[in-house]
Amino acid sequence: MSYETIMIWDVGWVRTITLNRPELRNAMTPLMQDELIAAFEDAGASDCRVVVLAGAGEAFCSGLDLSVLQGAKDKSVAEHRADAERVAKLFRTLYELPKPTIAKVHGAAVAGGTGLATICDFTLAAPTAKFGYTEARIGFVPALVSAYLTLQIGDKAARGLLLTGRLFDAAEAYRLGLVNEVVAAEELEARVATLSGVLAENSPSSLRATKKLLAAQNKLWLDAAVELGMEANAGARETKDFYEGVTAFLEKRKAVWASGAGGQG
Repeated sequence: MSYETIMIWDVGWVRTITLNRPELRNAMTPLMQDELIAAFEDAGASDCRVVVLAGAGEAFCSGLDLSVLQGAKDKSVAEHRADAERVAKLFRTLYELPKPTIAKVHGAAVAGGTGLATICDFTLAAPTAKFGYTEARIGFVPALVSAYLTLQIGDKAARGLLLTGRLFDAAEAYRLGLVNEVVAAEELEARVATLSGVLAENSPSSLRATKKLLAAQNKLWLDAAVELGMEANAGARETKDFYEGVTAFLEKRKAVWASGAGGQG
């Protein structure tokens, strides 16, 4: 399969999937999301033993490309739901991938980009990497990433990140448990290769069974959380605050939030 927004190559047992929109900081479009889903599914069915996720250029992934949301007002409820379901499938496919996954984060990984980076089994980050669940800044809801974040670091810490929408560095991400290792930028490539080699030497069937077991242990909770997240994601796309936030971002101005109950309607 050929791809427009990602690159894929194999070296030995290791498959690297690279987000490839460097001029836009690898911001995700629906096409990129579909291509990532297809690439993850193909990797799961292939002979590779380890999957590395990376970003081309200066950033890992800046989240959703907000320019694709300019026509959100004209979409139906069903279309908003379909958009939410695609994001949910992307994260769930990565989470349940039967091969060990490593995120190589050298730059910014924001909003959905933070989700991609931290849902991987291993997240290795350079000291200059930045993370953040910034959806509240544009009137959106960090609905689907919140399920995985809460699972990883607990309710209280997750609330602090989701409600403030603040950016945080690799050192704090490590302290929170979202990053496995902080590695000097010039050593990141080599460290990912070393870890990939360790994983590739383990029993493929054992790793597959272990990942299946871990996913199954969280399945009931995650099923419910993701369903609620899809509803919240789709619903947020129809609010006045969302339209204002996206417009303000694209126009490079400060958002003026609607008064009342969260800018609904």
